Amino acid sequence: MTVAGVVGATVATAAPDGLPTVRDDLTPEDQARVERVTRPAQDFSKPERYEALPGGAATSRKLANRDAFSQPSANLSFEEEGTFKLGNALFRKLWVSSPSSTQASDGLGPLFNARACQSCHLKDGRGHPPEGDSDATSMFLRLSRAPRTPEEQALLKDKTLLNLPDPVYGSQLQDLAVPGLRAEGRMEIAYEEFTVTLGDGTEVPMRRPDYSVTDLAYGPMDISTTLSPRVTPAMIGLGLIEQIHPADILALADADDADGDGISGKPNIVRDGKSGELALGRFGWKAQTGSLRQQAADAFAGDIGISSPDALRHWGDCTEAQADCLAAATGVQERLGDSEAPDPVLDLVTFYSQNLAVPARRDVADPQVLHGKQVFYDLGCASCHTPKFVTRRDAPNDAHAFQLIWPYSDFLLHDMGLELTDWQIVGDARGGEWRTPPLWGIGLTETVSGHTFFLHDGRARNLTEAILWHGGEGEAARDGFAALAKAERDALIRFLESL
Repeated sequence: MTVAGVVGATVATAAPDGLPTVRDDLTPEDQARVERVTRPAQDFSKPERYEALPGGAATSRKLANRDAFSQPSANLSFEEEGTFKLGNALFRKLWVSSPSSTQASDGLGPLFNARACQSCHLKDGRGHPPEGDSDATSMFLRLSRAPRTPEEQALLKDKTLLNLPDPVYGSQLQDLAVPGLRAEGRMEIAYEEFTVTLGDGTEVPMRRPDYSVTDLAYGPMDISTTLSPRVTPAMIGLGLIEQIHPADILALADADDADGDGISGKPNIVRDGKSGELALGRFGWKAQTGSLRQQAADAFAGDIGISSPDALRHWGDCTEAQADCLAAATGVQERLGDSEAPDPVLDLVTFYSQNLAVPARRDVADPQVLHGKQVFYDLGCASCHTPKFVTRRDAPNDAHAFQLIWPYSDFLLHDMGLELTDWQIVGDARGGEWRTPPLWGIGLTETVSGHTFFLHDGRARNLTEAILWHGGEGEAARDGFAALAKAERDALIRFLESL
């Protein structure tokens, strides 16, 4: 796959499952304009036009401090800012166990990972592995087992299910529980330290994690159940990502590496949780979710144990093997609706998630940053981390419509090699395949989140380590980085820190 931006989106080639291959929201004049502004950079002597505004008109120009990821889209109306603030309050809301006198806030669990959305997405930033203490709130383990019957295989093939949960512990390990119940277990991480030597002799300390679960409260897991660690991703720019036209993402796919460049990105085609229709997955580490509303509903149910209109799971991730959990009281109040978080709760949290602004770039004209950008292109990093898109002209919210954005991701699945495999299939994603994470805002990770842990499980302690963990389709770029002179490596890191 080449760094072709979205130019190829005008070519009507075959797409999986009938998804659109041509943008149907643009006039020919608009299409020509989009092709022009999304072409790859050629001149690295100066910034590209609008490069300092990665979220288009929605970009936040607020001071880049610890609240940098918590600002609303800059182009919201006054009324929409009010809606954003209501969503923020619900995002921070602490849920309590049932029964409770605070009937609008009960229904927690019975088994859960956090009491509030904000507990995992602290300051709307990137999560981290537990370091030096038992706090794993912003990191958890996904659980999945192999199919046993033809019926289960049919459910996976039809995408009714993307994978199969452990028969006792469900789809993720819950390390917290309401009073009277035992938490499912505790994640343990053991690190193996090793060193990578770069071309100039520089030694980079690395660590390889090994995951296990202790204190299992409800018996053993299925023998085929795999553990997939996930840290929470940053929340910025999600509404803009949602409004990238599917044709522009699909135009970048090259599942069979037809052009022979060693990059073979592919989409994860999933089912929309509400309509049941096939959709392009674009959220989550495996691109397993197609919409932010579904992402919010799944997080309410799986992480907090709260049901919503789109996920009526009053007992969260409890399974039939956990009888005491299923016998616990729920927080459903008939006068409020048939779920613990009835509308408009899900609507408001979704709106908040859609409108967390991307911060403005820093130092875009700095000579070292510009040189690092050229190194980024020369190494082939932009083959997966596609710099820019133009969002849909017909986006439901004007704040997201027809914006030139710079997420630095193609939102496709790529094989990252054996070292990063989790042996877990999620829809079309194999064990070693991960969605290209957007890079916008990555340079503010330490400012917002207080750490510099990267990758899906936080094993990388800085950007250099993150690059060196690239394998599979990222191996050539990794080896190219390792062979660079120190000045070149420093320039690349400086460019990433400017994003």
